[in-house]
Amino acid sequence: MIEHLDVILSEGETYSVEFKQNPDKTVVEEVCAFANASGGKIYIGITDENVLVGTDISNRARAQLRDTIEKVDPQVDYSIEIDKENKVFVVTVSEGNNKPYQCPTGFYLRMGAGKQKLSRNHILEFFKREGNVRYDSIVRGDLPVLHKFNQTAYERYLNMAGISKVLDQDTVLRNLNCIADVDGKTVFTNAGALFFRDNEEDVIFDHARIVCALFKGNTRVHILDAQHYHADIVSNIDNAVLFMKRNLRMRYVIKTVQREEILELPEVAFKEAIVNAVCHRNYFETGANISVEIYDDRVEITSPGGLPSGVTKSNFGTVSIRRNPLIASLLYRIDYVERMGTGIRRMKEATESIGAPDPEYHDDTFFTVILKRFSVEEWAGFAGNDDNRDNNRGTAIGENIVDGIVDNIVVNNIQKSIMQLMRGDPKISAASISKKIGIAPRNVQVHIRALKEKNLIERAGSAKGGHWVVKGRTES
Repeated sequence: MIEHLDVILSEGETYSVEFKQNPDKTVVEEVCAFANASGGKIYIGITDENVLVGTDISNRARAQLRDTIEKVDPQVDYSIEIDKENKVFVVTVSEGNNKPYQCPTGFYLRMGAGKQKLSRNHILEFFKREGNVRYDSIVRGDLPVLHKFNQTAYERYLNMAGISKVLDQDTVLRNLNCIADVDGKTVFTNAGALFFRDNEEDVIFDHARIVCALFKGNTRVHILDAQHYHADIVSNIDNAVLFMKRNLRMRYVIKTVQREEILELPEVAFKEAIVNAVCHRNYFETGANISVEIYDDRVEITSPGGLPSGVTKSNFGTVSIRRNPLIASLLYRIDYVERMGTGIRRMKEATESIGAPDPEYHDDTFFTVILKRFSVEEWAGFAGNDDNRDNNRGTAIGENIVDGIVDNIVVNNIQKSIMQLMRGDPKISAASISKKIGIAPRNVQVHIRALKEKNLIERAGSAKGGHWVVKGRTES
């Protein structure tokens, strides 16, 4: 019987665990994917919904399963165990020493809690550049677990990941691939040390810190605030996100008794960029850090190493290859990353939702995400009450441009003009409004969104066939 099967079921599929209801032809693809990555276990007799249903565990079924697995080329190192009580096969696949591996349907690589099919050229390029050794899975014989173990970080991670405390700490860390045994002592892997070791008092992982800076103006000259975060990975990410939230402008919308705080850049966009930087940076490059830089007109989040091998300009955003799959898997467990690399799409959707430009991406020896900020004038278009403040400067936004009051709500000249145009022509488009009042279409969308949030206008019907309903009295 599989020990702690209830825990395995509750945690679901991960970077190192796959469920299959039956030993179908896709099993060989999963074996291939694990051999090309860091190894793992396939539980056959469990559905994708984590339901134990059992399967045929006869000698004939076992022989057929072996025949299926041995279609991987070159041959992989694997074993098959049988849980007779629950009627489950457990296939344990070791990380391969002769990568890349292929099966009859192609080349596969384990990505998060799933596999991804790659072309031979992509996978050859990947292993040529990255090698068979991944930084995060390297066993550190010089870092014993008993020295500088961060119990607080460990307990917090268990709570965030929803990992049961039924298992002892040693077993949990082994299941997470965070520790191993070397010469009779238990030591960290690099990933384990980055997550669960107190690293602030030494320079072993000095290159893994996140450096945040707020600059005056649009150049890297005058620093207004700077912080270096050098704790565990989760704390570093959280602190970098807090740095962003502390230094971006904020407005307030009162929809109920309590007011809602809204940042000028969506948190999901800049958090995604920071998490991606942590997941994908080249940790073998010890001469540079991840940087988060805030300028008046933009935010730049940069990580050393450029794009991982196999990701090109043509497939960027559609192909997900993780340079550090163990780190990505650990972050996936606490919902900091998505299952199959949807980060680029999520950032784009988040910025579009507030009328901001799409993120920009630059790749050479570093990879940089650029998020454009609103100008002071654009941001003033959101002004809705006296509580709005420009957090960077400590002064009220919208000063000297407020034109009047509409139904006791502060608006500006542009917003009043938009409302008047909509009242005269309810089917008017944002492009037509842009031409009539002489501002960019993107800025029109900014003001339309502000008017919607102030409940002064609404859209009735579809985007193409609908019309505007103006609720506020523009003659006020």
